[in-house]
Amino acid sequence: MTAMKSFPREIVDLISKLSVEQKVSLVSGDGPWSTTAIPEIGLRRMVMSDGPSGVRGEVWDERHKSFTLPSATCTSATWNRDALTTLGAISALEARSKGVSIVLGPTINLHRSPLGGRHFEAFSEDPYLTGELSVSYIKGAQDNGVATTPKHYVANDSENERFTVDAIVDERTLREVYLAPFEDSVVDGEAWGMMAAYNAVNGETMTENDLLRTPLQTEWGFDGFMVSDWTAVRSVEEAGNAGLDLAMPGPATIWNEGLLAAVQAGTVSMDALDDKVARLLLLAQRVGALGDSVAKTPARIDARAEIRTIAAQGMVLVENSGVLPLAGASSIAVIGQHAEIGRIGGGGSATTIPYDSVSPLRGIREAAPAGATVAHAYGVYSVDALEDYPLEQITASNGEHGIDVSWFGEEGNLLESEVRYANFLTRQWPDISLAAKSVKASTTFTAVVDGVHRFGGGGMGHLTVYINGEQRISEKIQPEGADPAEALLAPPQRYVDIELAAGEQVVISTEFVTDIPLFFGLVTSIFGYRAPRKSEQAEWDEAIALAKASDVAIVVVGTTALVESEGHDRDSLALPGQQDALVDAVIAANPNTIVVVNAGSPVEMPWRTKAAAVVLTWFPGEEYGHALADVLFGHAEPGGRLPTTWPVAMADVPVLDTTPKDGKLVYSEGLNIGYRAWAASGKTPAYEFGYGLGYTTWELVDFTAPANVAPGEDFEVTVSMTNTGDRDGSDVVQIYASRENSTVTRPPLWLCGFDRVSAEAGETVSVTLTIKGRAFADWASGWNYEVGTFTLSAARSVKLDGALNADVTVN
Repeated sequence: MTAMKSFPREIVDLISKLSVEQKVSLVSGDGPWSTTAIPEIGLRRMVMSDGPSGVRGEVWDERHKSFTLPSATCTSATWNRDALTTLGAISALEARSKGVSIVLGPTINLHRSPLGGRHFEAFSEDPYLTGELSVSYIKGAQDNGVATTPKHYVANDSENERFTVDAIVDERTLREVYLAPFEDSVVDGEAWGMMAAYNAVNGETMTENDLLRTPLQTEWGFDGFMVSDWTAVRSVEEAGNAGLDLAMPGPATIWNEGLLAAVQAGTVSMDALDDKVARLLLLAQRVGALGDSVAKTPARIDARAEIRTIAAQGMVLVENSGVLPLAGASSIAVIGQHAEIGRIGGGGSATTIPYDSVSPLRGIREAAPAGATVAHAYGVYSVDALEDYPLEQITASNGEHGIDVSWFGEEGNLLESEVRYANFLTRQWPDISLAAKSVKASTTFTAVVDGVHRFGGGGMGHLTVYINGEQRISEKIQPEGADPAEALLAPPQRYVDIELAAGEQVVISTEFVTDIPLFFGLVTSIFGYRAPRKSEQAEWDEAIALAKASDVAIVVVGTTALVESEGHDRDSLALPGQQDALVDAVIAANPNTIVVVNAGSPVEMPWRTKAAAVVLTWFPGEEYGHALADVLFGHAEPGGRLPTTWPVAMADVPVLDTTPKDGKLVYSEGLNIGYRAWAASGKTPAYEFGYGLGYTTWELVDFTAPANVAPGEDFEVTVSMTNTGDRDGSDVVQIYASRENSTVTRPPLWLCGFDRVSAEAGETVSVTLTIKGRAFADWASGWNYEVGTFTLSAARSVKLDGALNADVTVN
C-alpha cells in the first residue's frame, strides 16, 4: 500500500483490519457534525463545530450558549500573535466542554474586496498578516488538543454564487497571495485539518482540484485531513481520487451512496481510499479518539476577561481631536439603536449564542464616573427586524416564560414539543429524510406599555400567523436569493401590527411549513416581536435635544445581519438607513461627538473628519460594552491598527467586483489587492492599512538590518521606538519590502514583518523581528530569488510616514 508509507505503523495496521464498507463509512461522515465510530478498532466518534468566532457545538439554539469571540477583523486589528493564541485556547476549552474535537476555522481567505459578505470572518487583505495570525490561532487550539481546519481552501473570497463560481487566478498570484496563508498554516502551524471550498479554481471545483494534492501534500507535507465544506462534494470518482478525505455532512453523502461501488469497480483506487482513512485515524489519535489515546484537557482560562482585553486591543481609533479618553464629562448622551443592541458578531455559520452580551449602553453606564448621567435616545432605527420577545412578557402553556414549539414530520406526525426562549427557532435532524417539515409556535403575550406592538414570523415556505386564534397572515414566502444558507439563517419576515393597552394579553401563534430542500437537515423559522416605537420625528428630535443638552455625545452606528452575513455579498459600503444623517445632525448639535462604528468591515463615513473622535469596534464579541467603555474612559488603550484599507467612498476602491460573469470571477488584479492595489492606483484611502491612533505618540529612532543575505535565508532586523507621549502605551512596528527596477513584476510594496511593542512614557524599546527569506521570492514554476538590493522600511503604517529604511542585498 504505497499510500501508507508516510503514516505511523500503528495507523497502517489498523487500516488493514477494516473492510471496504467500514472505510467508506468513515470518509462519509455519520451526521450533520460527526464522523463515524468503528468500535472494532477503538475508533470513537469525532464531533466538528463551526468556529472561528466561538464554538457552537452540535446544537444551535438559545439553550446552548457559547462565548462569542471577537470577529476575525477585530482580532486581526490587534496585530498580536499572543491574542490569537489565547483565542485558540479559549476555542479549545469551549470545544471540549461541548464534546467537540474539531473546530471549523480559522477563516483565512483574504479581503479581496470590501464587498465580500464574510469579510468580517477573515483576518486581513494581506497574506502574510493572515498567515501569521492563523498560525497563532492554530497553536492555541491544537496545543490544547483540539484540531483546527483553516478554511476555505482556496479563493473563496466572496459569497456571490459561491457554490458554483469559478475563480480564475494565475499561478503566481495563487502561490504568492491566496495559497500563502494556507502554506503558513501547514508548514509553520502544523494544522491537523483543512476545509475545501465550494467554489472552483481555474475550471476545477475545489473538492476535486489538483491543489488538494499539490502543493498541499506533496510540497508542504500536509498530513492532516481535508474536509469538504458542507454539501460541497459533487462527485464520486473525481473527488474520491482527489485529496479530499471527508465528505460532510453525513450520513447521506454522495460518497456514501456511490464510493463503495467505485472502489470495488476500481474507478476509485484503494490507495486513495486508504490514504483518506489514514488521515482520519491520525486525526483521531491526535484528538484522543482512537484506542488508548486520551483527549488533552485544555488549560483553564478566564475567557470573559480575555475577550474583553482582546476586543479593546482590536478597536481602532482613527480620529481624535483630544476628546478621548473621556474625562470630566458630567452628562453623556448615548445615541443610536446599535448602542442598545450592539452587534457582537457577523451573520451566518459563524454565529454563536452568547452567555451574556454586554451592549455599548450597558458598558458605558457601568463605567461612567460617579455623579455623571448617561441618557440614551435612538435617533433612528437602523435595524427593523423582528426581535426576541421579552421573556418576562410571554408565558408558555406550562407557566414558564417562554414559547411552546412543536415540530412535525412529512405526514404531520409530531416529532417533538419543547419550550423555547428566542425568536430564531432552529432544529437539526441527523437523518434528513426524517427531519421536520413544519413547526408551530405559540405564546401568551402581556403588554406592559400602550402602543402598537408588532408580531410575526419568517422562513422559507408557507407562514401563517394567528392573533387570539384569528388568522392575520397566510403567505408563501419565496427565497430572495439562491443561497440556502442565506435563506435559512436570515429568512424574510412578515408581521402584523396590533394596538394594545398596558396589561392587555393576546395569544400569538404561527404555523410554518418549509418547502425548500433542507440544508443538511436544518429547519429554521422566525417567531418574533417588536416593541412599540415613537414616531420617527419624535425619536429624531429626542436624540438631537439630548445631544445639545449633554457635555459629550456618543453615537453608535453600524451594519445589520442583512448587510454583513454569509450567503451574499454587499452591494454598498454605506451605513444602512438614516445613520449618516443622524451622525451629521448630532455633530451639529454637539461638537464633542464621538462616533463608534459597529461594523465588521469597511463602511463609508462621510462625516469622519467633522467628528471629535471616531472609533472602529468591528464585531468585538460579547464583552463589547465593557471593552468599549474601557477604551472611551481610558482604562485601556485603543490598540487596533487596520488590517484592511478603509476607503473614502466605494467608487475609490481599486479592487471591488465580486459578481461573476458567466460563472467566472476573474482575479485580473493579480498580486495587487488591498493596500498594494491602492498604492498602484495612486488613490488615497480614508485610512490606510496598518493605521491607528493611540493615547500616546511614537517615534521610530533606529532600524538595523544585515547588508547581505543568501537567497531564501531568514534573517533578523532590529527596530527601536520611543514613546514620546506622557502616557504608557503600545504600537505596532511594521516592516515593508520594496524593490526598484526589478526584473520581475512586483507589488509597489509588501508586508514582511510586524510586532507589537509596549513602552512607558518617554521610554525607548527595541524589538527584533525575523524576516523570512521567502519575503523576497517570486513564483514561476518554482520559487525564484532575484539577486540584488531590496529596501526594507520600518514604519507605523503602509503610508510610511516617519519610516526608517535599510537596504538588504540578496546575493
